[in-house]
Amino acid sequence: MPVLIGALSNFFLPIMLGAADMAFPRLNNLSIWLFSVSWLLFLASLLTDDGVGTGWTIYPPLSSLIGHDGMSVDFAIFSLHLNGAASIMGAINIIVTIITLRCPGMTAYRMPLFAWALLITAGLLVASLPVLAGALTMLLTDRNFNTSFFESSLGGDPVLFQHLFWFFGHPEVYILILPAFGIVSHAIEKISGKPLFGYNGMVHAICAIGFLGFAVWAHHMFTVGMDIDTRAYFMSATVLIAVPTGIKVFNWILSLWEGYVVLNALTFYVLGFIILFTLGGVTGIILANAGVDIILHDTYFVVAHFHYVLSMGAIFGIFVAMYLWYEILFQSRYEEEAAHYHFGLFFIGANLTFFPMHMLGIAGMPRRIADYAEIFQGGNWWATIGSIIGILSFGLFIYQLIKQFYSSIFSAVDIVVITMFILSVCLLWEYTTERNVKAQQIESQKREIARLEGVLSSQKAELKK
Repeated sequence: MPVLIGALSNFFLPIMLGAADMAFPRLNNLSIWLFSVSWLLFLASLLTDDGVGTGWTIYPPLSSLIGHDGMSVDFAIFSLHLNGAASIMGAINIIVTIITLRCPGMTAYRMPLFAWALLITAGLLVASLPVLAGALTMLLTDRNFNTSFFESSLGGDPVLFQHLFWFFGHPEVYILILPAFGIVSHAIEKISGKPLFGYNGMVHAICAIGFLGFAVWAHHMFTVGMDIDTRAYFMSATVLIAVPTGIKVFNWILSLWEGYVVLNALTFYVLGFIILFTLGGVTGIILANAGVDIILHDTYFVVAHFHYVLSMGAIFGIFVAMYLWYEILFQSRYEEEAAHYHFGLFFIGANLTFFPMHMLGIAGMPRRIADYAEIFQGGNWWATIGSIIGILSFGLFIYQLIKQFYSSIFSAVDIVVITMFILSVCLLWEYTTERNVKAQQIESQKREIARLEGVLSSQKAELKK
């Protein structure tokens, strides 16, 4: 959000609309200061008591006084309140800028798709964040003023918090990914050398995704025990939202068809975004089935799904923006060779990290648990290797940025060699640590067997007496 909406929208939106600046620059200033204070409060919540151990969904009763009786959750609530206020200010600024500061002759259906994506995203923020603020305020009063909105023993309903949270939480998914949709659309126009196929259809698809995003929140809650009719509705609405998303994917592919496509880093990142986001969408259709979701809901299959859609969809969208507008942002060209290596390592690392989680989830590995059974060791080993590769791949992007300000000490090939060396060291460390852990387990088992044999022999001796 800070990159796709906060940074890129404020930089590129006035340029695309032909405006001198955003409508309310001082509102932007206040927004960034509130955002900074919210981060300080969030850090305070981590350092208070034992930190916020509620998970990112902050469900009561784990987030209530029963689960956390200190001040850490209160700090987190105030942090989220300020962050939400900052986001609403930024969203209002985007909406007013798009409506009032378009250059003469730029009608709604002549706006760039990035502007359309930001308009719908800002609308989602303004509509959904007050609901989250209400839920957090109710939780705060439960913790500090003896109310019982979510306290079941006093007539409250913990499931109410889930409804309020996911009414914000599911639109938040599209808040994160819609700006990336707009950026990828611009990138495809550049690499194909022709206008985007089906502009009107793309605009309507963005609007449909924003509208339907408010109608499917309870598919995150199939396991709470809702009735069959409610399940059927949310199943149908979830499958329906795949239609406008599919329109966008097919329009992107048709825009690339018979275009003048050059296989550079930008093209690779666009294709990677389409592939990974589509894979995440397919697993989302699988989880839309309530019967299947009840089985897979608390497994790593869901972790794999939302990381393919968000972690790889949004992150790939950020890199598409960086390579698309690199010359505007940094006033120079990026090094194509380093960018190719960056994409290759990142694509391999991301898939090695998250693809095995599909199999782990189907095999029954539960999420939200720090440890795992030994039977899941293989998939987790590959995920570890993939995460190391993905982290190291960022070194090549950092190399690009550093090169803009300092003379190049290492070439792209040197960086790849250094990356491979670090990866080899990490793999050796992982292998050695695993062997040491196994050796310690075997040694402890031997000691336990020896102890049990000693106890058994002493009991036999007593029986003989």
